[in-house]
Amino acid sequence: MRLLSRVLPLLVGLGLASCAGVDVDTNYDPAAVQRLNDFRTYAWLTHPQQTTDTRINNAIADAQVTGAVDRDLQARGYQKVDPSENPDFLIGWQGAINTRLSAETVDSYWGYPWDPFWGSYYGPSQTYVRQYDVGTLILDVVDAKEKKLVWRGTAQANLGDSPSAQANGDKVNKGVEKMLEKFPPKLEEKK
Repeated sequence: MRLLSRVLPLLVGLGLASCAGVDVDTNYDPAAVQRLNDFRTYAWLTHPQQTTDTRINNAIADAQVTGAVDRDLQARGYQKVDPSENPDFLIGWQGAINTRLSAETVDSYWGYPWDPFWGSYYGPSQTYVRQYDVGTLILDVVDAKEKKLVWRGTAQANLGDSPSAQANGDKVNKGVEKMLEKFPPKLEEKK
């Protein structure tokens, strides 16, 4: 029973971490919705080197992101062109990886999270602290003629405490797919 109470929190934490998906949010300029719906050609902006984090600023990460975006957009009829060919929109990406901590206090008798009512009855509690990385990917769509940001998508995912390149590549693909499902945006009807 003692072993179970020590292993259960770890198993629950790993199970929840593995089920964690990609959280996506988008924002756009409502005045640009009609123009966004008329866009057909695009070109890539130069990737900014805003951080020295080599997990983000490297050729592999750039190829993963641009490849995922190109596949999605081209499957929906958009055409990638050279920036000199006057594209309808420009697209760029940025990324960040932040380290976070999570702490969970577990009752040593049952292995459930600590409860102020029952916690002292079952004996001492233990707190487990876990460090993990969270990756954020931002896609920006800029109106090429007006040089104005008109749409932004953000995807965020838990990369775990020892992320692999394959798992991160899958999360990039999933994040891009979920973001671009909302591109171009539909003008919301007001009630």
